[in-house]
Amino acid sequence: MEVKVKKLTETAKLPVYASENAAAADLCSAERETVTLSPGETRLFHTGLALEIPAGYAGFVYARSGLASKRGLAPANKVGVIDADYRGEVLVALHNHGLTDASVEPGERIAQLIVAETPRFSFTEASELSDTVRGAGGFGSTGRT
Repeated sequence: MEVKVKKLTETAKLPVYASENAAAADLCSAERETVTLSPGETRLFHTGLALEIPAGYAGFVYARSGLASKRGLAPANKVGVIDADYRGEVLVALHNHGLTDASVEPGERIAQLIVAETPRFSFTEASELSDTVRGAGGFGSTGRT
């Protein structure tokens, strides 16, 4: 399946899969200079890319596990959603969850992109819902951590 990608800047890099069986393609920073985030700071990073995601699909922007676990940098919104009808630049809001400054170099891989099918559902108001073993049990109610 194809996703058309428009480079908006000369520093933009097309998304690429880092290995043969990678589930997500890497998104890179299109910033021209090194950017340093202080602990607790969030900043929008340009990718320099616009996507034409097919109808019935969406792009999902996830953290890169190494960047998050080793340097504390992960998307501020946890998972970004790129709708099929959006044609603007893909931006990544990175947040520094760490206790020290963390820098991002120009061209560095900053997030991962998965394009997945998004079926449409109709939502119908109901006065009753079917019973399950769990019922209305919420956070932690299954006894598993």
